[in-house]
Amino acid sequence: MSKPILAVVGRPNVGKSTFFNRIIGERKAIVEDVPGVTRDRIYAETEWNGREFAIIDTGGIEASTDDPILSQMRDQAVVAMDMADLILFMVDGKEGLTTADIEVGAILRRTGKKVILVVNKIDNPSKMPDTIYDFYELGLGEPIPISSANMLNIGDLLDEIVSGFPDKDYEADEENIKLAIIGKPNVGKSSLVNALTKENRVIVSPIAGTTRDSIDTPFSFEGNDFTLIDTAGLRRRSKVYDSIEKFSVIRAIAAIERCDICILMIDAMEGITEQDKKIAGIAHEAGKGMMIVINKWDLVEKETNTMRDYERKVRAELLFASYAPILFTSVLQGRRIYDILRKAAAIQEIRMRRITTGKLNNLIEDAVMMRQPPSDKGKRLKIYYAAQIGVAPPLFSFNINSRELMHFSYARYLENRLREAYDFEGTSVKFVYNEKKGDN
Repeated sequence: MSKPILAVVGRPNVGKSTFFNRIIGERKAIVEDVPGVTRDRIYAETEWNGREFAIIDTGGIEASTDDPILSQMRDQAVVAMDMADLILFMVDGKEGLTTADIEVGAILRRTGKKVILVVNKIDNPSKMPDTIYDFYELGLGEPIPISSANMLNIGDLLDEIVSGFPDKDYEADEENIKLAIIGKPNVGKSSLVNALTKENRVIVSPIAGTTRDSIDTPFSFEGNDFTLIDTAGLRRRSKVYDSIEKFSVIRAIAAIERCDICILMIDAMEGITEQDKKIAGIAHEAGKGMMIVINKWDLVEKETNTMRDYERKVRAELLFASYAPILFTSVLQGRRIYDILRKAAAIQEIRMRRITTGKLNNLIEDAVMMRQPPSDKGKRLKIYYAAQIGVAPPLFSFNINSRELMHFSYARYLENRLREAYDFEGTSVKFVYNEKKGDN
């Protein structure tokens, strides 16, 4: 299921990351009382009153700046705003309305999207500062006072957020396999779309960032219906977006959110980069299917074990995604490109696979007999019962006596046994734990 996206924006040091952490319930964003700490957008999924949505924390927007870091932070925030369904504009109630707020407000009005104006750092609602009324000047509606640090009025704000998302169908078409082609600029994503569909559906150029619009290309292959999503980009163009192409990580988020399977394309000559790892991590956390496509393999000088050694290097960099198959291709020469579609169809079947409860519990019992569960201070982990409760990705529930005793290493051991017994290539496997109270 695709989820609506909320972008949290504002000038530096107004409390965006504190708000983000409070909403998702963990310290995922770095919080410091220094402007500009949040350099990259942070993405997470959360829910309120049963409504799931994605939230993006952005760096502060300095509308007028020549500082290269602040300029990049501003551009990233603009991309986040473009891909969002709803924008939360946060201002500082203690400091009052500033010129920077007015400049950011002007950018937001040009997006044409619904904006919720939030005045943070109102720690005592009974003593509302007179400066709060100055924010009406932004022309973005009634300001909502909150205190992220003290969690004041957060519930009402969340009610406003979930009711403010556009009324549209976020459900994915289960019959159509959606493939997001993600990766750094100029690795061959658009060329792959054209090669697979045998049409020039996407403009191809050696200039990084040519793909600036979200392009969905539906087609069929060997009895399967696919939609190729060339890395989701921008819906509008203006001078504000001129330097956006470098931020493929942010653009990839929208594509990942909408897809079933991610095709992470890597330039064989360049190798895997930190940006590739970040994109792969987002896909992994989102529970999407994943394959890694090494493009431009024809340009690599080959020796006896070149492919094997290259795969080992990629695996070492992406330990968390060891399940992802690696394919070596040359899109330009059309080598092995249709293997991508065949593998994607196989992965989708695997993501929808169910294991009967009886077979699953027999497997768990055998695993426990072969390797004793961990213990702490005389108390040993007990697994009473397991069941598969979801697909895409496969989701397994364990009834146990203590979550604290389910060490990461033992959970990994159980996952490995599960993968040995059943083919889960191309998909993450998720575990959830139900603790049986009062049982040792």
